[in-house]
Amino acid sequence: MARKKPIKKTHTSRKKKNKKNNGKKGNKAGLESLMLKRIHAYLKAHADQSFSAKKLTTEANLWSEISNQKLKSYLDKLADQGKIAYLGRGQYKYQTPKEFKPASGILEVTRSGVGFLLVEDGEDIFIGPNSMGKALHGDMVKVKLIRSRRKNGRQEGEVLEVIQRSRLEFVGTIEEAVKGSYFMLPDDRRVKTDFYIPEASLKDAKPGQKVLAKMVNWERRSPEAEVITVLGDAGEHGTEMHAILLQYGFNPNFPAVVEAEAAAIPEKIPAKEIKARRDMREVLTFTIDPTDAKDFDDAISFQVLGNGLIEVGVHIADVSHYVKPGTELDKEAFHRATSVYLVDRTVPMLPEKLSNGVCSLRPHEDKLTYSAVFQMDDDAKIHDYWIGRTVTHSDHRFDYDGAQAVLEGTAEGPYKEEVLKVNELAQKLREKRMGQGSIHFESNEVKFELDEEDKPIRVIKKEMKDANFLIEDFMLLANRTVASHIFNLKENPPLPSVYRIHDQPDGEKLLSLQQFVKAFGHEVDLLVKGDTSGRLNDLLHKVQNKPEKNVVETLAIRTMAKAVYSTKNIGHFGLGFPFYTHFTSPIRRYPDLMVHRLITAYHNQVYRENPVVLEEQCKHCSDRERTAAEAERASIKYKQVEFMEDKIGQAFPGIISGVIESGIFVELEDNYCEGMVPVHSLDDDYYVFDEATYSLKGKDTGAVLQLGDRVRVAIDSIDLVRRTIDMTYLEKLAPEPVS
Repeated sequence: MARKKPIKKTHTSRKKKNKKNNGKKGNKAGLESLMLKRIHAYLKAHADQSFSAKKLTTEANLWSEISNQKLKSYLDKLADQGKIAYLGRGQYKYQTPKEFKPASGILEVTRSGVGFLLVEDGEDIFIGPNSMGKALHGDMVKVKLIRSRRKNGRQEGEVLEVIQRSRLEFVGTIEEAVKGSYFMLPDDRRVKTDFYIPEASLKDAKPGQKVLAKMVNWERRSPEAEVITVLGDAGEHGTEMHAILLQYGFNPNFPAVVEAEAAAIPEKIPAKEIKARRDMREVLTFTIDPTDAKDFDDAISFQVLGNGLIEVGVHIADVSHYVKPGTELDKEAFHRATSVYLVDRTVPMLPEKLSNGVCSLRPHEDKLTYSAVFQMDDDAKIHDYWIGRTVTHSDHRFDYDGAQAVLEGTAEGPYKEEVLKVNELAQKLREKRMGQGSIHFESNEVKFELDEEDKPIRVIKKEMKDANFLIEDFMLLANRTVASHIFNLKENPPLPSVYRIHDQPDGEKLLSLQQFVKAFGHEVDLLVKGDTSGRLNDLLHKVQNKPEKNVVETLAIRTMAKAVYSTKNIGHFGLGFPFYTHFTSPIRRYPDLMVHRLITAYHNQVYRENPVVLEEQCKHCSDRERTAAEAERASIKYKQVEFMEDKIGQAFPGIISGVIESGIFVELEDNYCEGMVPVHSLDDDYYVFDEATYSLKGKDTGAVLQLGDRVRVAIDSIDLVRRTIDMTYLEKLAPEPVS
């Protein structure tokens, strides 16, 4: 049988078919364009109203030819184009072109990969992982507002352009993708891209090594970078600590010109300077600091006055005498803004000549100080105070353990009676503070005991004892007294100053906490105006001996705003102070140095401080403080992971410290190390994240894993480079009895 010849498709037949298809596409595009114009015109004619798709269908009577779903897609398209506004919860409204303004601000990316445009006044704008373009965490960006696709109706945006990079240098590990093709994986898990490194730009770096690299362009899918410095092999202690410092922008070395200025500062105090100050060298003075401290910012003096009152002085290193505005020393101190305390090292704000030498209130040495001196009675009631420049002499250096032994009566020690009396006054100050609304949260800070090779051999929880509180209470007294003193120097308006402010808790978070604790039988109204701190303290007191203690304390902390520096005083909610500043640590905090300078200027009747400049400086110091805290946490996390490296397969009890869609975080009870149980490893059920109850819930069994639950987990794997601990969930445990 002869085979049939295939039909030859001519150019003409293809042309006819394409013409037919193009006609269909054209008709479809024309219909869409027509409908978009009609919807836009209708909303413009009713600009004072908002509409849902359903309302438009019933009221406008214009859209019978399209489905409700299609109408909604048209509305979304108009909203994405900025021609109408999406108001949330399915509502749309006409907006003029002038009303459509791209938002700009700082992009903050979470470790999970989602981002938020930080908005100063209002709710932050959600930026999905696919809407960030070439923006990275911390960049200043311009964002187009689009309709929300999220269940909670949060405003959503899409990055239009990067206005300014927050940084161009990144720390990461070199990896070889294929022969001769290299990438750097950034240590900062909020940076959700790797960096292509051409072989010529490696500078002898090898796969598996940590480097500091600089982004040079972003023309491909991945940004291109070149290696600046090879830090060493990933996973080595020295390499990792150095990498953490560079990742967060802290240089362990000072520029030569700064070191030179510091070296030129004389150690001997001129007699003329002593004569210009209040001489308090004959008054008993002592310091109480950690055992390994080298920079002593503060000291306490004590004497009984002839009028029956007691004089307690809070003496602070007078850094402002040595660090003058405009010097290279001052510029570098401002740039750093804070000292950074990693697990094994300190990177100071000031060179060692100052931080551990001429400014440090070392025992048996005369020192220049700035002081707040209080006259008080036996009930710690303040009768008078004085603030000014002094010269002091520390008679003794206590460490916290030594001072605590004196307070507990287990050691005699020098100046026992004086230390006991100062502690008695501190306790009364604390009692008054707590009665006035100061909120007390227990600290969960840890420290490590390291061996000769810097390997962690023990994890220790830092405990606050009476000796710690003694110093804290008098520092708080000095800080709030200085803040109110400056505020009251002049009225209408008050003189510009630097305040440490702490805003009221977020209302939505308070409501969430209120509803959450109700399930445990705790009726509390946290939203009624007035004495929120008192009601929070009552709640924290009620749960002290209850199984829900952990979760309630954790959620209460999460309602709190972050404390920052500002010229706009709103008080300090957490401490319950209407006025508060930082005055007591100028060796390690730049804002304290700023406050010392302000007091001096204002006492000399110099009122030239620019509040706009001061506010910019406050913001910089707040940003650097937050970054330093992140660096410190990163070093702790690294040591925690290293400590658990030889414990794979072992089981430990712990507390669920966090719950997210992808799993639960567990903090181990014995050593406070934290790891994650991925949700996909929970194979007994299908678990769903419940944001309202901070839990994962099993769909079939109804099992619940909730924030604060006590569980047993096994260590599954360790990743030193990524600083992660993966865990396997074993079982839920009964709450540990609370003493």
